[in-house]
Amino acid sequence: MDGQLDHPVQHSALEPADPDFYKIGYVRSMRAYGVEFKEGPNGFGVYATKDVEPRRRARLIMEIPLELMLTIRHKLPWMFFPDIVPIGHPIFDIINSTNPETDWDLRLACLLLYAFDRDDNFWQLYGDFLPSADECTSLLLATEEDLSELQDPTLASTMRNQQQRAFEFWQKNWHNGVPLKIKRLARDPERFTWAVSIAQSRCISMQVRIGALVQDADMLIPYADMLNHSFQPNCFFHWRFKDRMLEVMINAGQRVKKGEEMTINYLNGQMNNMLMQRYGFSSPVNPWDVIQFSGDARIHLNSFLSVFNISGLPEEYYHNSQPANDGDSFVDGAVIAAARTLPTWSDGDVPPIPSMEKKAVKELQEECQKMLVEFPTTSKQDQKTLDSMQEPRRTFEAAIKYRLHRKLFIEKVIKALDIYQDRILF
Repeated sequence: MDGQLDHPVQHSALEPADPDFYKIGYVRSMRAYGVEFKEGPNGFGVYATKDVEPRRRARLIMEIPLELMLTIRHKLPWMFFPDIVPIGHPIFDIINSTNPETDWDLRLACLLLYAFDRDDNFWQLYGDFLPSADECTSLLLATEEDLSELQDPTLASTMRNQQQRAFEFWQKNWHNGVPLKIKRLARDPERFTWAVSIAQSRCISMQVRIGALVQDADMLIPYADMLNHSFQPNCFFHWRFKDRMLEVMINAGQRVKKGEEMTINYLNGQMNNMLMQRYGFSSPVNPWDVIQFSGDARIHLNSFLSVFNISGLPEEYYHNSQPANDGDSFVDGAVIAAARTLPTWSDGDVPPIPSMEKKAVKELQEECQKMLVEFPTTSKQDQKTLDSMQEPRRTFEAAIKYRLHRKLFIEKVIKALDIYQDRILF
């Protein structure tokens, strides 16, 4: 899982995956139908090789057998499927020492490092296709300079604590007295922190049924982990219990064009700071981002929604676009987020008083302007920094994008309130 779809990479920058990438899976019963893997500047992605017409049922495009996965039960007692950890191996003692409530990523990192060390394990081959520490955007691998560039002290502090947590766990379990079979898994803290970043950014948590046992599991699933993120995904995961396969399915009723990227939604309902914390990317069109307004100003919700043709319940807002519209592409995730985040009052029977509504709009815009002024840089300066960078560190680039996306969101809300004033009818 390498990023997001909001700014698709040009197809000319994408190259077909190495044939070995398919071969190592195909000889072990992994199958892909009507899709291909391509690699670009931001890592792997999965793309349709032909047009797919809408169907009443979901359509299978990939199946991955349990034998290729690394899975660990989410709660005690720890169980592994497939069970690659032999009885008495010290890696189990390390896994068993973790906090059952919070340390799922540390457990998965230990399991991943152990799999890399086993000659008979698929992940020793698949690991060649995972992003290296230099290619990861995870803020676990960020420098202090990178964290300062976020312009978000709270997120920076959270990531420092996460980095310290990973280091202390390594220090506790990879000390000089440990046997070589453990020592060689992570000879330095950087190696362990990288494994934690892979676990966090590529974990798929699912409820799976294996025989009569139904369990919640944290899973590293090869090939499925190459699907990138979208807030409007065209695919989803399904567990086929009869032969223990993960299926990647195209949504029922979904039209897919040849060359279109296949995507899933990593975290539904989460703000950009959570996406950054877990995956190391943000989005300028995240429909779940939020602005914390402090004043008493309120606008009329029903009027705002009607101006932008936004429909649905608050948790399911969508832009009710018409085929014959004027090509207005202004309404995107940021404006839908504004509909959720703007302080509003709603009473269908009582229309807003125009003078009060305009006053509220101005107050909300002024608060947005104050937020923008508090940033050390402007969105234009951030964009200029991005445009001028030659092969930057991935974490540094991700930090600049994060603060840029925050400012673009606030600016989009200011613009939305302008349009609202112009278009509203009393």
